[in-house]
Amino acid sequence: MDGTRAGTRPFDIEAIRREMADDFDEELEMELEDERLERLVSEIDASPRPPSMDRRVYFRELFRLQHELVRLQDWVQAQKLRVVVIFEGRDSAGKGGAIKRITQRLNPRVCRVAALPAPSERERTQWYFQRYVAHLPAGGEIVLFDRSWYNRAGVERVMGFCTPDQYEEFFQSAPEFERMLVRSGIIVLKYWFSITDQEQELRFNMRIHDPLKQWKLSPMDVESRRRWEDYTKAKEVMLARTHIPEAPWWVVEAVDKKKARLNCISHLLTQIPYGDVEHPPVHLPERMRHEDYARQPVPQDMFVPALF
Repeated sequence: MDGTRAGTRPFDIEAIRREMADDFDEELEMELEDERLERLVSEIDASPRPPSMDRRVYFRELFRLQHELVRLQDWVQAQKLRVVVIFEGRDSAGKGGAIKRITQRLNPRVCRVAALPAPSERERTQWYFQRYVAHLPAGGEIVLFDRSWYNRAGVERVMGFCTPDQYEEFFQSAPEFERMLVRSGIIVLKYWFSITDQEQELRFNMRIHDPLKQWKLSPMDVESRRRWEDYTKAKEVMLARTHIPEAPWWVVEAVDKKKARLNCISHLLTQIPYGDVEHPPVHLPERMRHEDYARQPVPQDMFVPALF
């Protein structure tokens, strides 16, 4: 092979290699970020930590699973499936990191994230589930809820943002709401990311000492740390009262972030049977050229300074 095809320019092998490497850079950058945080751990806490997963094994498995996620996305789109995946867990449990790895290679028009802020004054007067309904998927869509209607069973209960009657009404309504979603054909998956008391304390301290992460630590997060046991009790009640056959809870052991991501993605893939979707071959057409067209130069003062 001479690196050419009929009607195409010669391949630039080095350019192809650079393009492929750049495609993985986002994950590599996040991995380097993890390494930076691990160094910060040693400064905060000198106690030994169990070794994490080998980096090469992690990348190999992550890219393999992300390839399967692309296949799942194609299947969901082709079959017009509707999928809801709920991510819950304590602050700093690693939900966001798992969501990033799921969405990283997917089409944002097919797989999107719903991370709702605190309800507005108007929303507080609505049916509790109303603002979440607006984010439910249409046919061919996957919606990942980064926290969900289970806020009422967790933070709202612990922080006193709902009344005892509203709290009890939630447990009467949530299972029926989810059964209604499932009856309508929506696939509902619910994941709880579980970390230990010691691990959350460590991750919070890392955020305090890391200027790139301090924005993640809100006053509400700090207060949740103080009320660890209250959150534990609320979580136990929530799992007991909303673990239903139609939409069961799945607990992800999340002290090791790498393993948690891989285990969550691997499990998600087993919950939705999918197959291959045939795609018509794509052929680049010949570019149109006009003899009377000349590309105009861009003024130098319009360019971004090339500092790098």
